[in-house]
Formats: sequence, structure tokens, C-alpha cells
Amino acid sequence: MSKKIGFIGCGVMGKAIMSGIIGSGIAAASDITAADVSLPILKGAKESLGINITTDNREVVRGSDVIFLVVKPYILPEAIRGIADCITEDKVFISIAAGQTLDILADAFGKKVKTIRVMPNTPAQVTAGMTGVCRNELVTDEDLDYALKLMNGFGKAEVVPENLLDAVTGISGSGPAYVFMFIEALADGGVLEGLPRAQAYTFAAQTVFGSAKMVLDTGMHPGVLKDAVCSPAGTTIAAVSALEKHNFRNAVIQAVHACAERSREMGK
Repeated sequence: MSKKIGFIGCGVMGKAIMSGIIGSGIAAASDITAADVSLPILKGAKESLGINITTDNREVVRGSDVIFLVVKPYILPEAIRGIADCITEDKVFISIAAGQTLDILADAFGKKVKTIRVMPNTPAQVTAGMTGVCRNELVTDEDLDYALKLMNGFGKAEVVPENLLDAVTGISGSGPAYVFMFIEALADGGVLEGLPRAQAYTFAAQTVFGSAKMVLDTGMHPGVLKDAVCSPAGTTIAAVSALEKHNFRNAVIQAVHACAERSREMGK
């Protein structure tokens, strides 16, 4: 018997997760119910995905085996309080809220609840997401395997200790923003050298996509792949030298650190 999946929150990330789950065949649209405060958003999701919709969070919880909490961190405690009387020990809750630790979630629930904390990212919208996953002690191996199956429906997922989930937030959770900035800057460089804007974006984006695919498909160290492009006294090493002169690597490292620090602060 297929599991019923619920979503409290039907924003961009919620719809991306639902789309991946449906598209990968893990669950049918008829097995998914989403709730949100915005009726237009719900109607749009129903039209595009074919899911069931409601404005009542409690209806979602009562009718679902696995419930995604897809709301902002500051809304999460209130959302949990509103569904408290519908929670039973067999249900599994999956939270995507940044910085909201398993202990914080346990306090919000006020009782023993199977809880999984995840950090997905926006490429889930194109089934190329990356998700970090951790669980509390009540979640069984079977529960975790099913959760990973759901996450892999819209990209890749890996289990990490909870103390490393802030690092995951810094790398992949917020990472797409850094990559988009790099693509934009790379394209700006192309425009500076005479390429039309639209074409520059195509060259830049495809280059980033292809480079990432090489890292994943070959399993080779990024430094080795970089060295293979850098001919002695050539054009690429000249460009790498310019990046190093302007502290490119350290800027990226500090961005990840700043993001992880902010995530930790949100959990206090």
C-alpha cells in the first residue's frame, strides 16, 4: 500500500519536492495533499501537479503517513502547535527549516515524534537538488530509507550527522546563490570581451554545468581536473592567477563559513 504524503506549506520548495516525487514515480499525485494559507498558491499547485489541496493543516496531518514541514523557521513553532492534537506516533515529520535543530523541533512538538531534518536546495525545481538528511532516535531505518527515496526523487541526498547540517546549509543549501553569482560574473566577463549578453549566459551556465558533471561522473579531485586545463604559460593559468590574486578561493570559503554561522545562530 502506497504511503500518503502531506505538505504543510506549498511554496516554491514544496512544489519542487512534490514535482520530483511525482515525476520519479515514487508517489502518485492523488497520494499527496498540501496545505497553505494562500488559496491561489494551492490552486496553482493543484492545476500544475494534480495534488489534493486544503487550507487546513490538521487535515493534512490526519490523512498522511509522512508530513513535510515546508515553512519558514519563524513560522514553524506556531504551525506545529496548530497540529499537535493530530499527531500520532506512527507519523514521520520532515522539516526543511534552516537552523531548527532536532532538539528545537522536539520542544515544539512537546512529545515523542518521529522527526527527520533535511536541508534541500532550489535546484530541486529541476530535479537536480542536493539534500542533507539527519534523524532523531525514533526514526527507524525503514523510515529513513523511505525519506531518502523521496529526497532522491528530486536530486541526490546523503545522511550527515546533525552537527554538520549547518555546513551543508553553507555549501549546498545556500550554495546555488553563490553559483548564480559566479555564472553572472562569468557572463559579464564574456560581455566585456564582446559576447552578446544572452550568448554569454549560455556559455557560462553550460560551462558550470559541464564542469560539475565532470567532478561527479569522473570522481576525480577538482584540483586534478583544474590542472588538466592549465597548460604551462597558457591562457587558463593566467586566469587562475588572476582569481588567486583577488582571493577567489578564500572569498568562497568565507561565504560558506558565514552562512553556516548564521544557520547555527538561528538554532540558538
